[in-house]
Amino acid sequence: MRVAVGSTNPTKVKAVENVFRSIYGNDVEVFGVDVESGVSDQPVGIEEIARGAVNRAKNALNEGRAEFGVGIEAGIHRVPWTLTGYMDVQFCAVVDGRGVITLGHGPGFEYPPYVIKRISEGVEAGVAMEELTGKRDVKRTTGAIGILTKGLLDRTRLNEIAVLMALIPRMNEEWFDLRPKA
Repeated sequence: MRVAVGSTNPTKVKAVENVFRSIYGNDVEVFGVDVESGVSDQPVGIEEIARGAVNRAKNALNEGRAEFGVGIEAGIHRVPWTLTGYMDVQFCAVVDGRGVITLGHGPGFEYPPYVIKRISEGVEAGVAMEELTGKRDVKRTTGAIGILTKGLLDRTRLNEIAVLMALIPRMNEEWFDLRPKA
């Protein structure tokens, strides 16, 4: 089985590989494809985040000539009662050759106020976290979540949760209608 991930970010590719292999076995080839998300570099709002994941999945499927395309997109959305007014969440979209899309997302968390301020100024969360912490290449290593949880959860594991959630309908086909929509 060939699975194309709509990103070359090693944390995203590894997350997809880990989950797909745990479900479908080691005969799964997972590879990253550099594709466009079709959304802003720092998505804001549930719809934009989900659209980015779906676009990445569709583009990866087409570019990678695979059986599945997987897109993972992170962004912030408004949540009342939070300290900053926003939470970050990762959406995962899985699309197959028939065009059937399944979605899931991972846990949400808050960024420090400095990061939310910088996002409102047009800066990506990863860049803002680098400014705040002095660490480099945050997006491609532990991610902000690794820093914020003091190493208890890294970006690969965070993305794994979103991937697993997107695969629930495929793991339980007897309970879901996975026929292509007209």
